[in-house]
Amino acid sequence: MAHLAASAIYFLSLRGEIIIYRAYRDEATRSLADAFRTQILKSKDVSACPVRQLAGFNYCYTRSNNVYVLTVTKSNANVALAFKFMMQTIELLKSYFNKLDEESIRNNFVLIYELLDEVLDYGYPQILSPDILKLYITQSSVKSFIDKEKKPDSRATLQVTGAVGHRREGIRYKKNEVYLDIIESVNLLMSAKGTVLRSDCSGKVVMKTFLSGMPDLKLGLNDKLTLESEGTNANRSGGKLIELDDVTFHQCVNLGRFHTDRCVNFVPPDGEFELMKYRITDGIHLPFRVLPIIKEHGRTRIECNVKIKSTFPEKLFAIGVVVRIPVPKQTAKATIQVSSGKAKYNSSDNSLVWKIRRFPGQTELGLAAEVELVSTTAEKKAWARPPINLDFQVPMFTASGLRVRFLKVWEKAGYNTVKW
Repeated sequence: MAHLAASAIYFLSLRGEIIIYRAYRDEATRSLADAFRTQILKSKDVSACPVRQLAGFNYCYTRSNNVYVLTVTKSNANVALAFKFMMQTIELLKSYFNKLDEESIRNNFVLIYELLDEVLDYGYPQILSPDILKLYITQSSVKSFIDKEKKPDSRATLQVTGAVGHRREGIRYKKNEVYLDIIESVNLLMSAKGTVLRSDCSGKVVMKTFLSGMPDLKLGLNDKLTLESEGTNANRSGGKLIELDDVTFHQCVNLGRFHTDRCVNFVPPDGEFELMKYRITDGIHLPFRVLPIIKEHGRTRIECNVKIKSTFPEKLFAIGVVVRIPVPKQTAKATIQVSSGKAKYNSSDNSLVWKIRRFPGQTELGLAAEVELVSTTAEKKAWARPPINLDFQVPMFTASGLRVRFLKVWEKAGYNTVKW
């Protein structure tokens, strides 16, 4: 199984000049950055692929403002892990000085070297949590960490070596609160006749916790495997069962208990965090149906009629609905009529943009447009008719059918929790 064994990490300017770098293995030298500058940065397709191979080395790079972050490996590296490491390193540095750019790096050389020594050990990723690192690496007094006469921070030792590294002890709130949101995005490909060719739903469970002490939380979902392990069928659960195809959890989740009894048990970090990500490919309930009728009249006119019907319950509504209907590049002007909202022709991306502020459930809205094209003598290529794009938000609705069955909170202080 491929892992990440980084030879070095470089922070480069847009010209490819080294601002700061840290080598973790003997094969890493400044010449690796020179090769990146001459053979990758100066090529025209620098943004085409962020992974390259040169002279036996793997170059993985990303950009933050006016800085390139480059990780170089010699072994067969896990590219996804390399980019995950770089993105978390960027977020770590931002947590110290808010913005990662060339100026902020030059102003914080000492601090960055301290952090780079902690986040990688012989090229292997280590601690990347800002909450933990801020306990013993501070921007104002780095020397206090290596002063032998001072006792090390007991909290830092607990966080680094203890089982709960994402939450410090001694947190107290007058009012204990937990907020939970399920956010989903639907990707689908539909034919002109309304037949769904391909669909999947990607979602995440986001939580915001303000709880005292060291609480233990248990989350129950209508996951098919979870309910089957509990001996509960769909009728008793009060709804349909879903199958989660790909699930990834925050580090706070007890994976051992999840694999044995399919329960999401965790000690939450303080504040907002992403508890889990998932993907579902079966049984997706589409919130909208789009029925387009596009007629081409010769070379100079196109008639567009688009109907959109919401399929979610009447008591719900969609907000921020934006429909983008592609039109040919040689469009001169468009006359548009809509039953609700506002629509206009956008020449920058060759589309009719229809914006609906509020779209109630079980409602059908329509757009009728007459598009005039510029007449040309050159032979006209057949219009490809790109797909219609639809952006929206539907509060209190999940296309996958995922729902929270329960959320239990235990804490040794025994404080009460009240569901809103």
